[in-house]
Formats: sequence, structure tokens, C-alpha cells
Amino acid sequence: MRNWERALSVLEALCERRQAAGHGWTLDTELLPPHQQQVNALENQGLVELASREDRAELSALEGRPVRWAARLTPYGHDTLAYGQSRPRAEPPPGEAAPDRQPVELIPSQMAALRVFVGLADQLRVPPADGLAEQVRTASCDHGIKRWRLHLTQEQMRSVAYGLWLHRMTGSAAEANRFGREYGVVHSPARASGEGPPAADGLPSVAGAATVNAGRP
Repeated sequence: MRNWERALSVLEALCERRQAAGHGWTLDTELLPPHQQQVNALENQGLVELASREDRAELSALEGRPVRWAARLTPYGHDTLAYGQSRPRAEPPPGEAAPDRQPVELIPSQMAALRVFVGLADQLRVPPADGLAEQVRTASCDHGIKRWRLHLTQEQMRSVAYGLWLHRMTGSAAEANRFGREYGVVHSPARASGEGPPAADGLPSVAGAATVNAGRP
């Protein structure tokens, strides 16, 4: 386990015990000495607060026994834990993407359109595919070539094509055209009219509203 992973696990333990305790502290009887030492190290980084003598006296009165050690998260520790639990995932090395996912590189204007699309999820009758918003949120950018890298399922690819089609219908066709050329996935309502189950209010589903041309690069 790497150092940051070990630190997050300690912060998680403190958070769980804080939630279970009415006073918000993790006490000496709730962590083994090695874990207490790790907590002491996190105090030096400002992530954890150790109980002062006065705090320990109050806790001793509450517990009905001597409390010799107690700790809790600082606001910085709380935020570090919250961020760590939602941090962008490391991008898989080339060739190691999940077998059901395809590496995709988007130019900035495509990524901007895609962010608008996933941001409108609650307002759309044909919402983004499951997991697409997470892929957008955790996408990494290669600033050298100015490309955003995602790893998408075929359903998510079709959903991206739909989002770029909406972008085409409201202003710019370049993003959808580029995606079609590079990945062979194009949204076509006319072609999809007889495919797939109808969505709410008779609208075509995204799964049936985009075509994958397997022979295209």
C-alpha cells in the first residue's frame, strides 16, 4: 500500500469512528498503537488534531475512565478524505484498458460539448449513457497534444455521438464529423427510427440512435 493510500485508510477509520461516537473523537481503545502512530504522523501534516489535556479530561468524564489519547479530523483532513474518495482514477497504461472499453481521444471543443451534454442529464429525455458522466469527470488531458483521453464502452460511444449530434444541431458540426471519422460512430435519428425500443414519449433510445461502423478506424 502506497503512503497516500495508507493515509486515506487512516482518515477513513477516524471518520467512521467519529460518526459512531457522539463526541466526534476516536479514542485510544479504538485504534491499535501502530495506527495511533500513523495518526500522530498525520497530525504533522495538519490533517488530524490530537486531543489536548483539557479535551482528554472531558472525554474521561464522559467515558467514565481515563482517556490518554484521542484524535479527530481537521477540516483539511476531512477535505482530503472527501477528495481522495472521489479523485480522478489513474489512467490505464496503453494496451491495458478494460476489454469492453475503447480508448478515445477528444479535442478540447469535443470535450466542452460533452461536458454540456452530461451536465444536462436531468433535463434530457435521452440522457447520457450510464457511467459517461464519470468518464468525463475523470478524463485526463495530454497537454502536449491537447487531447482528452477517456475509455468508453460501446454504449457510451453511441451516447457521445448523440451528444455531439445535439452540438451539431445547435451550431457546429465539426465535433460530430471528427468523431465519426475517427471512431466510426455517428448518431442518425432517421436511420434509428425503426431500431431499438422507444424511449419516453416515443423518442428513440440512444442505443438505437447511433450506428457503429466496425470497419472504420
